[in-house]
Amino acid sequence: MKYKLLNLLWIWMCPLFAWSQINTDRVMAIGRNALYFEDYVLSIQYFNQVINAKPYLADPYFFRGLAKINLDDFQGAEKDCSEAIERNPFVVNAYQIRGLARIQQNNLSGAVEDYVKALEFDPENVTLWHNLALCRIRQENYEGAKNDLDRLIQISPRYTKAYLMRGEVDLKQKDTLTAETDFNRALEIDRYDPDTWAARAMLQLMREKYPEAEKDLSQAIHLSVRNAGLYINRALSRYHQNNLRGAMADYDLALDMDPNNFIGHYNRGLLRAQVGDDNRAIEDFNFVIEMEPDNMMAIFNRGLLLDQTGDYRGAIKDYSTVIEEYPNFLVGYQYRAAARKKIGDVKGADADEFKVLKAHLDQQNGVKQPAADKDENSRTRKKSDKNMNNYRKIVVADNEGAEEKYKNDYRGRVQDRNVNIVPQPMFVLTYYEKYSDVKQQGHYYKFIDDLNARRLYPAMLLITNDEAALNEEQAQKHFASIDEQTTAIVNAPNDVHKRFARALDFYLVQDLENALTDLNEAIKCEPNYFLPYFNRAMVRYKQVEYQKVTREYEAKERLGDSKIAVQTSDLGMVKRDLDKVIELAPDFVYAYYNRGNVLSSLKDYRAAIEDYDRAIELDANFADAYYNRGLTHIFLGNNRQGIQDLSKAGELGLYSAYNVIKRFTERVE
Repeated sequence: MKYKLLNLLWIWMCPLFAWSQINTDRVMAIGRNALYFEDYVLSIQYFNQVINAKPYLADPYFFRGLAKINLDDFQGAEKDCSEAIERNPFVVNAYQIRGLARIQQNNLSGAVEDYVKALEFDPENVTLWHNLALCRIRQENYEGAKNDLDRLIQISPRYTKAYLMRGEVDLKQKDTLTAETDFNRALEIDRYDPDTWAARAMLQLMREKYPEAEKDLSQAIHLSVRNAGLYINRALSRYHQNNLRGAMADYDLALDMDPNNFIGHYNRGLLRAQVGDDNRAIEDFNFVIEMEPDNMMAIFNRGLLLDQTGDYRGAIKDYSTVIEEYPNFLVGYQYRAAARKKIGDVKGADADEFKVLKAHLDQQNGVKQPAADKDENSRTRKKSDKNMNNYRKIVVADNEGAEEKYKNDYRGRVQDRNVNIVPQPMFVLTYYEKYSDVKQQGHYYKFIDDLNARRLYPAMLLITNDEAALNEEQAQKHFASIDEQTTAIVNAPNDVHKRFARALDFYLVQDLENALTDLNEAIKCEPNYFLPYFNRAMVRYKQVEYQKVTREYEAKERLGDSKIAVQTSDLGMVKRDLDKVIELAPDFVYAYYNRGNVLSSLKDYRAAIEDYDRAIELDANFADAYYNRGLTHIFLGNNRQGIQDLSKAGELGLYSAYNVIKRFTERVE
């Protein structure tokens, strides 16, 4: 029996020596599971095994390509998708992912070919039409893009991004009236999408309707997560209404979110200079010059401010730098002459004044002068504008429209996910969690802390709902650990900790079936040890989630219908495990929280709220429980209670709660 067990595990663990013996369907399933849960490096290792065993299959190449594109290996992703298409030319997703990989390599024509081919097989695929239209916009094929977007709107009349993109194409074709119609239609469909308000605001800025632009941008800011660009644009609308203090306040907010924003620092420097805040204006221009040492307009503006604050030698140095680059910039000579006089450099001042006088005489005698600004009355300039006579003008981005946002908003880079507002995820016991600069909350339970002190497991057990994917070194470490734990289990088959340790290893390498088997055995070894029940609930929950997505994908491929209901019986098993955890450890707060999530998935919202209530009673600072209870109240129509809970979650560090609050709170004008 011992020999049999070790032999089976050796075959499973050592594909290098037994390619033909591996169960490719099983390894493929584990790889897809790892891919779904964003364990990209690990998933590639599984797909490699399948490819080596059965190189004629298309799926492992496709899914390996999908993993690679998420790791920014665009050439590798394109190559793998091409291999998949060579083996099966009817896989729509392979064309879609290869198209994305080609876009990232600026091969737009190749991407267009892929999307056109994929649409032959799936002519009503919204994602394909979306990406095809964006490719055509980048190719400046506006008629083609508009035709694609018209078709997309026919297929999906409530798809707001199509109206926004078509509005941008309208603007490219100078058709502002049609653009306004498209933006307004997008707002009719979804008033809670900040992009729709931002798009219409950019149209209002182009029309010089600054109060209307400010109003739309304020609404976009109200609905969005921290977005520096919206504040930058609202500052521009306020500047045009001579609200300099309001504009500077917006630049302050934008720079809090994006401290390296060039436009924010440059324009705030100009406005600070206008209101006499010279020293802080110098700080802004110092920052701009540090970012762009050859930015002559910033250097000249800093020179003016140094002059104003009495640093005449510093001012002269900046003026000279600009004059060396632009020897015909007469304003520079005038200011340098004045500064030289102030330090007693009469000879230098005379030379500068002579240069200006000579230029005026040449002008009177018909000598050709440098081209003047074509739009002297404009209060703004493009960032790429190098005309030094525009040094006092506010900077705007070269692309003032919102199209820049949408042209990069390609769909399908990662596997399908629910992008709606969703609860915070389940907690699990593991060895890894994602690092965060702002640690929201430490998760602690004395019993687990005592286990760690006893060093019963290969690493410290952590309670987290923010798991980190394994890198290649960590994955190999856990494969090796499975071998070690297997030997230990053979020698001590009733040791619950060794069973649980190997279950954790299997879980971390995304082999959920084997993890479940070990957790079952651990429970047999020690029925009153609650940790295996807790992790078994999570493993089963992950299986339900993954199987649901897999069934949806397969149903869509076969029937064009992806609506699959969650199996109540499957979630019932998850709930029973959590019931047992609560029975064995009634103060284990994370069991109540997880059970609340399961009950919410079963649409038993009132029971879910009771579990979140109990979790909060046990831990008054449990941000995730407040967040999920808040969402559950909102699902029940109790917006006031829900927003109160979400506010508490945000206060405790779960900052995404604030965006949800905005979505469910109408802005008061």
